[in-house]
Amino acid sequence: MQAPSAQDASTGLPVAGEPAARWRRGEDGELAVELMGPWRSAAALRAGETILRALAAAPKPARVTVSAGALTGWDSAFVAVLMQVRDSCTRAAIPLAWSEMPAGASRLVGLASAVPEARAGRHGGPAGSPLARLGRAALSRLDAWGGTVHFLGQVVLAFGRLARRQARFRPVDLWRTVLETGAQALPIVAVITLLVGLILAFIGAVQLSQFGASIYVADLVGLAMTREMAAVMTAIVLAGRTGANFAAQLGTMQGNEEIDALITLGIPPVEYLVLPRMLALALMMPLLYVYGCFIGLFGGYLVATGMLHLSSVAYIDRTRAAVHLADFMIGFVKSGVFGLLVAFAGCQRGIEAGRSAAAVGKAATSAVVSGIVYIIVTDALFSVLLNILKI
Repeated sequence: MQAPSAQDASTGLPVAGEPAARWRRGEDGELAVELMGPWRSAAALRAGETILRALAAAPKPARVTVSAGALTGWDSAFVAVLMQVRDSCTRAAIPLAWSEMPAGASRLVGLASAVPEARAGRHGGPAGSPLARLGRAALSRLDAWGGTVHFLGQVVLAFGRLARRQARFRPVDLWRTVLETGAQALPIVAVITLLVGLILAFIGAVQLSQFGASIYVADLVGLAMTREMAAVMTAIVLAGRTGANFAAQLGTMQGNEEIDALITLGIPPVEYLVLPRMLALALMMPLLYVYGCFIGLFGGYLVATGMLHLSSVAYIDRTRAAVHLADFMIGFVKSGVFGLLVAFAGCQRGIEAGRSAAAVGKAATSAVVSGIVYIIVTDALFSVLLNILKI
């Protein structure tokens, strides 16, 4: 197809079975485009390129009118050409008018224009300068923190209603969650804390045996397990096991519109769904901590008696002398706080999840990450506070 000059009247008659475009530039700057023949498949896309070149050629048209009165057939490629022409005119701020378009093509173009393209769907990411992207990221992070503070306020109000015996949730949900977060978590907590106790004792044995102080392995394992490791490792295990489970449960309920149904019935979702989960984990985490402490101390005992050939009585007596009730209570209080944080992270991500399967998976992942971050940050704050108090 031969492209015309700016003053030419048309491209000439189309070849049989091929799409063609004929245009004319008026004295008032109007570009009138007439489409002829069958506009289908790749041939239509190639023919559309001639129209785009005409739009880009100087002088710039004052307005564009596209007529399809001589069209003999079309398919989705024709709609794609119309979209390209529309986008080109939009970018150049040129008024565009359609004439004698097929009804089906007009409806498809209207549907495509009704919903803007999702910018997040492009592989190139959001457009803009690096500073603009940084600003958007900062605003997004502020929104996320604002959502966390809002959810925390709802949880505090729910606990306030619980203290006044006005909270609405089913006791059976609380006891079922207690069973899931407590008894069913015993095996994995036992495995992790036993291995931690073995590792601590082995590392201590290698170093302390060089100075003839093998007996102090009991001090190392006892203090580390009661003050830090039992509480932290149990909390991290439950963040991956229970926190993700809470997020997946509530995220699925969000996708099935069950949470919307509770709101419609006037039942606060935080009281009905979040409160029993947080109570269950706050009650069971200290008990799991006690269980993990004894399992971890037993791991240290195995290394001390098997590798260092210490007597059972010597190891137990040294542990009793090194570990005091204050050390045990520190870990006990920590574990209760960690339980609340794990449940808070899991429930928040689940309540805020989207309504798709991918959103549920993302919420579960985010719950685990958030829970672990909360645990580590809170443990660091505990360490600073205990150091200030000389405990």
